[in-house]
Amino acid sequence: MLEGSLFDKKRSKVTGYIDTPEVELEIPEKFLRRSSLSAFPSLSELEVVRHFTNLSRLNYGIDNNIYPLGSCSMKYNPKINEFLAEMEEFLDIHPYMDEEYVQGALKIIYELERFLCEITGMDGFTLQPSAGAHGELTGLLIAKAYFEDRKEDRDLVIVPDSAHGTNPASAVMAGFRVVEVKSDGRGLVSPSAIKPFLNDRIALIMLTNPNTLGLFEEDIYDIAQLIHDAGGLLYYDGANLNGIIGITRPGDMGFDIVHLNLHKTFSAPHGGGGPGSGPLGVKDFLVPFLPVPRVLFNGNFYSLNYDFPKSIGKVKCFYGNFTVLIKAYCYIRLLGKEGLKSIAEISTLNANYLQKRIGEFLEVPYKRLCKHEFVASLRSFRNKGFRALDIAKRLIDKGVHPPTVYFPLIVEEAFMIEPTETESLDSLDRFVEALKEVVEEASNSPDIVREAPKEHIIKRIDEAKASRMLRVKW
Repeated sequence: MLEGSLFDKKRSKVTGYIDTPEVELEIPEKFLRRSSLSAFPSLSELEVVRHFTNLSRLNYGIDNNIYPLGSCSMKYNPKINEFLAEMEEFLDIHPYMDEEYVQGALKIIYELERFLCEITGMDGFTLQPSAGAHGELTGLLIAKAYFEDRKEDRDLVIVPDSAHGTNPASAVMAGFRVVEVKSDGRGLVSPSAIKPFLNDRIALIMLTNPNTLGLFEEDIYDIAQLIHDAGGLLYYDGANLNGIIGITRPGDMGFDIVHLNLHKTFSAPHGGGGPGSGPLGVKDFLVPFLPVPRVLFNGNFYSLNYDFPKSIGKVKCFYGNFTVLIKAYCYIRLLGKEGLKSIAEISTLNANYLQKRIGEFLEVPYKRLCKHEFVASLRSFRNKGFRALDIAKRLIDKGVHPPTVYFPLIVEEAFMIEPTETESLDSLDRFVEALKEVVEEASNSPDIVREAPKEHIIKRIDEAKASRMLRVKW
């Protein structure tokens, strides 16, 4: 059994390689543990190594197994990107250095902005935002500054009921009013649903395409025309770019503002508490409002320019999370145009394969050609006394990270699954079989599922208590 503390391993006599005597240390009172232990345990080097090695195995990550979180693109992160980002030439520089000494770093920023413009169909980018929601807020502040510059009092933002929760939150933080529109029977946004809000107050509509159901918004051209005719802007939530990259571009659909997630689509990596990167791109008429400084190139020298009077100012210290930018830059350069296109092709293939197989034993409300992800529903299990959360917890016992649950809200007991392009056929099949086993257990051994996880070091917790008692103790 794995104990949580080395102090649990205290021995009276130690044998083995590099025995260590028990030593009394003079430790300041404020740093002492709140226990009767006053000395470090006497352990051999091997015992210490084994303890921390076993602790490390409790972590779950993409290097262990599939991470099918919907709308998150939890893909494998090539180790070469990590290696390149850790080169001393990058680690030993500082943002306050003179421009002449960081020409290589400025070149990466400049070229990455150009790459992202080409990928999305935008005319200008800022790499400052440190996450997707931060990019959203930056884009909304730019839209607000744009309308103020035009002396237009527009404050209404349209958000679909299937949108990511950060969309309405970012809009409210930027000072806008939010109105929700319902998805139609296809799981899409209908032009007729937005027409009642097309007046001189409309500022933006916030969409992701493919949407959170993994479905392509088929009426996007008509929606763009309606919004633009009313004087509003189109905002693109780039969380789902993985499903269309290299095949189509938000700018070609009519979007004016785009945020991306380098830590998702461009493999930086996502998860683990950061750092992230949420670059924001705009069409040419919004470029003057981008954050400063902007990296300019005169053909010989890269420079930082603050001379943009309409800029919304800085949104992040310095120039963004630079190591994440390096990884994304390398990722794009290594894949090239055809490689980027294959991301969408393979992730779409994998998602449709899973939808087909899982649809044989779970309900898939919008069971048709999807893009990079799809949503199953476990609402039929409620009659048996189960929730989607129960099935998700039991998957942990199978050594598989659960999919996203209860999102989007328009699907009851939602199971949102995104395999990404980096998973093999064997990996997808193992995931299907694990999920199938849990579904069968729900009928044959219900108590095991209700009490899961049973075989993990951390058992089922009281969720209500955990959300109210934030003190965490091993």
